Amino acid sequence: MILVDAALARRAAEGRPVRVALVGAGFMGRGLVNQVVNSVPGMELVAIANRTGESARRAYREAGVDRFEVVDRSDLADAWIRRGVPVVTEDYRAVCEAESVDVVVEATGAVEHGCHVVLSAIAHGKHVVLMNAEVDATVGPILSVLAAEAGVVLTGCDGDQPGVEMNLVRFVRGLGLEPLVCGNVKGLQDPYRTPETQAAFAARWGQDPHMVTSFADGTKISIEQATVANATGMTVARRGMGGMDWPGHVDELVGQYDVDQLRSAGGVVDYVVGAQPGPGVFVLATHDDPRQRHYLELYKLGPGPLYSFYTPYHLCHFEVPTTVARAALFGDAAIAPLGAPRVEVVTTAKRDLAAGTVLDALGGFDSYGVAERAGVTADQRLLPIGVAEGCRLVRDVARDAVLTYDDVVVPDGRLVDELRRRQAAHDFSSSEPSEQSEPRRAAVH
Repeated sequence: MILVDAALARRAAEGRPVRVALVGAGFMGRGLVNQVVNSVPGMELVAIANRTGESARRAYREAGVDRFEVVDRSDLADAWIRRGVPVVTEDYRAVCEAESVDVVVEATGAVEHGCHVVLSAIAHGKHVVLMNAEVDATVGPILSVLAAEAGVVLTGCDGDQPGVEMNLVRFVRGLGLEPLVCGNVKGLQDPYRTPETQAAFAARWGQDPHMVTSFADGTKISIEQATVANATGMTVARRGMGGMDWPGHVDELVGQYDVDQLRSAGGVVDYVVGAQPGPGVFVLATHDDPRQRHYLELYKLGPGPLYSFYTPYHLCHFEVPTTVARAALFGDAAIAPLGAPRVEVVTTAKRDLAAGTVLDALGGFDSYGVAERAGVTADQRLLPIGVAEGCRLVRDVARDAVLTYDDVVVPDGRLVDELRRRQAAHDFSSSEPSEQSEPRRAAVH
């Protein structure tokens, strides 16, 4: 959004920067700290929370910040932030509860812990930016309801593929076209990749092997496209999406879909492997007005009925400050669920699993995620990937079988399971907002 730079410049000139706390100082989190500290006038990274305190300290040091204080309570965090000194902590509550924080960026990548962070931030009147699509795909709809009730913005982020896709959707709709396909470009798709096969790549780039594996085995793409479906009202054409291999340009994809079928479905989310330009995203849209179609062909978009729009990159943490500003200064979500879930991501066995196996984390050795329609997921009691970690199998499960709740014992006392129950019971028809509607704004000092 071009408005963001001017709005932040005004905040910088007034000496009233948007104050941001980061929870989760991993690879992407550290990149965000560097970006805000060194490249975003009008915004300050005032606090970092991480369960391992040294990672939080490392994030500040890598950004050139040598003066910070270690705290364990919100009142201490407030006292130092008011003096202009950033803080680090191992307790997310110290920053979520601090009055001197306007926006919390959740970047842990963990579902259960992330749920606790988001609820705490919402309860204390903070806008929340999710660099954690896993939480969004699992319980985003109910969390969005709770955020709206609290008068704050809960949003996915610019830079991550879902946010980039949603920006394209809004752009295309602004032109008067109807988006029918939201697509993601992948370079690799192999559901049987593991942290062992991805270890060398992860080490080269300083990333977590499980996170890298979730990209390679298709879990992440399923999670990302589920969040797009839930934000647009679209669905999947089939379990797992289309996922065609396509060595050509994304513009050529306009001939691979049937407009009537797409419209009948209400639009679909999808991905392709190997297309150019990559790694980017695309939206295929149509227009009913023959006079406007004439102009679109003149402007080199082809004869229709589908027209291709794409962004050839997604710059992850570089773009997240834009999301922070959109939420804090304009009450705008980059991407957020419309209401009830449209698409879920279900747990699929990566190998033959024996009874008694305790399922490992996303991007691990035991399972991969595939996108499925939410109605099918509920009717068949399919196990969402976001709740799979820690579940114990009660029977043998064959490779590539989709797990159900009847196949597992779920750990006791988890917040994510309580949120899933609330989400399933919630009447979204009574609280469903209009698309990208503006919630009441929390105070931003």
